[in-house]
Amino acid sequence: MIEEVVEITGEVIEAVGQLLPQLAPNTPLPGQSEMEEIIASPHNALFIARDPDQNDEIVGIAALAMYRTPTGLHAWIEDVVVDESAHGRGFGAALVQACIQTAARAGAHGVNLTSRPARQAANRLYQRMGFIRRETNVYYHRLTPDQ
Repeated sequence: MIEEVVEITGEVIEAVGQLLPQLAPNTPLPGQSEMEEIIASPHNALFIARDPDQNDEIVGIAALAMYRTPTGLHAWIEDVVVDESAHGRGFGAALVQACIQTAARAGAHGVNLTSRPARQAANRLYQRMGFIRRETNVYYHRLTPDQ
C-alpha cells in the first residue's frame, strides 16, 4: 500500500499533479527535474499510497525532509495529501508512519509537521498518532529574486 518513490515516472508526475492542488491549490506543480531532485537527495524521501481497490492507483503522497544542525538531525513531514475519494481509509496514517519510521532509522530524535487549522481531519489524525501541538510562532519570509 505504501512505497518509497525511487524513480520518477509519468504515473508519479500525474499523481502529484492531481493531489497537490487538493492541498495547496495555488502552488505551482513541480516538474520532472524538481521531482528527480527530491528523490536524489539522501536527505529526502517521497512516499506514495496505492489503493488496492482501485487497481493500485496512487491516492496519496507524503514527503520527508531531514537536515542536520548543531542541535541534531531534524525531520519534517511535508505535503501529506490523500485524494478526497480515499479519505478515512488509513492512507494518511500509513504515509505518516512511513515518514516516522524513515526518520527514526536515519537517527532523528523526533519528527515535526505543520497543518493548517482548517484541515480538521488531518489535525485529529496527527494527534491520534502521538504528535503534540506546540506553542510556537512559525514565521515566513517571502524571498524575491533581488535578495
